[in-house]
Amino acid sequence: MPYKTTPVLATCALALLGLSGCVEDTGSSGTGSTTPSAAEQACLRDVSRTTGNGDVTVLSSEFSQAGTSVKVGVGPQRAPWNCIAYSDGTTAGIESLTDEGYL
Repeated sequence: MPYKTTPVLATCALALLGLSGCVEDTGSSGTGSTTPSAAEQACLRDVSRTTGNGDVTVLSSEFSQAGTSVKVGVGPQRAPWNCIAYSDGTTAGIESLTDEGYL
């Protein structure tokens, strides 16, 4: 008896389509061609304070209702740091992605 995969594939496709709305990649490239969002600005500010380095740029960010995850490049080598920004302007989870023992 042959399997009928069409309904299963359609269900999976609809489930994936529904989940795609949960996270938004802002497409920030770190080139300075776009103005950082409020969440990105908060992470830039706090990563700069944490590292003591004012040379920071947004590498990428993903929005969610829980908090915006922002990857920040620090210094001329753009060392990646992670940051979570909340709608009230606070941040958390600031950590180096290259040297976890730094902080």
